[in-house]
Amino acid sequence: MKGRILVVDDEEIVVKSCLRVLGGGEHEVDAVNSGAEALKKIDDGQYDVIILDIMMPNIDGLEVLQRVKESHPDIEVVMVTGLSQIETAVRSMKLGAFDYLSKPFDPDELKLTVERALERRRLLQENLTLKAEVGSKYRFENIIGSSPRMQEVYRLIAQCAPTNTTVLITGESGTGKELVARAIHYNSLRKDKPIVPVDCTSLSENLLESELFGHVKGSFTGAVANKRGLIEVANGGTLFLDEIGNIPLSIQAKLLRVIQEREFKAVGDTRTQSVNIRLIAATNKDLRAMVAEGTFRDDLYYRIDIFPIRIPPLRERPADVAPLAFHFLRTFSGELGKNVTQFSEGAMSVLANYDWPGNLRELENTVHRAVILASDSVVRKAHLAGIAGEAAQEDNDVPKTGDELKRTKKAAREKSVEGIERAFVLEALKRNAWNVTRSAEETGMQRANFQALMKKHNIRLR
Repeated sequence: MKGRILVVDDEEIVVKSCLRVLGGGEHEVDAVNSGAEALKKIDDGQYDVIILDIMMPNIDGLEVLQRVKESHPDIEVVMVTGLSQIETAVRSMKLGAFDYLSKPFDPDELKLTVERALERRRLLQENLTLKAEVGSKYRFENIIGSSPRMQEVYRLIAQCAPTNTTVLITGESGTGKELVARAIHYNSLRKDKPIVPVDCTSLSENLLESELFGHVKGSFTGAVANKRGLIEVANGGTLFLDEIGNIPLSIQAKLLRVIQEREFKAVGDTRTQSVNIRLIAATNKDLRAMVAEGTFRDDLYYRIDIFPIRIPPLRERPADVAPLAFHFLRTFSGELGKNVTQFSEGAMSVLANYDWPGNLRELENTVHRAVILASDSVVRKAHLAGIAGEAAQEDNDVPKTGDELKRTKKAAREKSVEGIERAFVLEALKRNAWNVTRSAEETGMQRANFQALMKKHNIRLR
């Protein structure tokens, strides 16, 4: 990596040596002989690395280092020291210097140290760029949806984001709860620290406890080394507990202590560790009902339900379907290298009139599949057959012969029957809070037969 380097040393022989080793077109190198000249040069130009002598008259290297790190913290500084100044060199490292070289230094050692400093600066700049890109992705204007229901969600995000308040996000599966959690984090004062998501459904009780709190070596079979928990990893930032309703009661008690006292113990450890986190939790379950049933602690519920945000399902905001569909269309067209730019009138009608039980996730997957199937620039009704349980047919495909008419009528009858079956299953599930056993009993069906209808119509539990 080619860089801009400033050499600062009051010994002319050292300056010339550095210019000879680092110059020659490989880098752009300037040199000055005093701390005052260096500070002026740094303010006037943009440098990547500074080679800085510690012992200089008037303004010494340590003072220059401190002032550089205050005004230009991204510049890497390599200190140059005599053998009798090693303690001072170590002190300079604590003040933010990248490394130090002892006089007389080897040319190859100087080159290697500068290359390492440039590489570190490049990585830090890439990291800052990535953080900026991620942060911009979760700005309010980049969350799709202009319906009144979503405007209310945006208002709540804007109100809670600048605070450290615990937030509980509720909504059906696929509504975008993690997207809202990240929007809160990246519009908060903690945006430069990590947001650490934890999927509370994917791990067993023992593994979840270890993942959250960490463990010490020997605390259980297989614990061959100390491990940091995700709570510790999130220190200074945000811990996002996705599907908190699935956390076992034993872990709920430990989590309550983290929220109340901001401290925890790793599995098998006797020491208490302090932590500074913001907690955002999400669930698709009715936690209030779980409290009544005794499967969720009431004290934990009241601790996390300080600022609730409910994400409406897609069927409650049909005006957002079209803009979301076009957003996914542009995304997947770009990813797949295709020029699919529009939906036919029939396709858009199917999208607009579908119930979307899987919400945003189902719409995203549907458009993804449609873009793959599209052979030109238009997504057609035939590409969306799966979502409505319809027999696929091209838009405006009017039968032209008697045989075609018979096939069309048969397909229409099948479509009608499938529509009734789908509505029958959905309504039964809704009446029974999406409990399959109770739904089957109420309708007088065997549970296996009821589940077969659910599978036939791609109906999943929420």
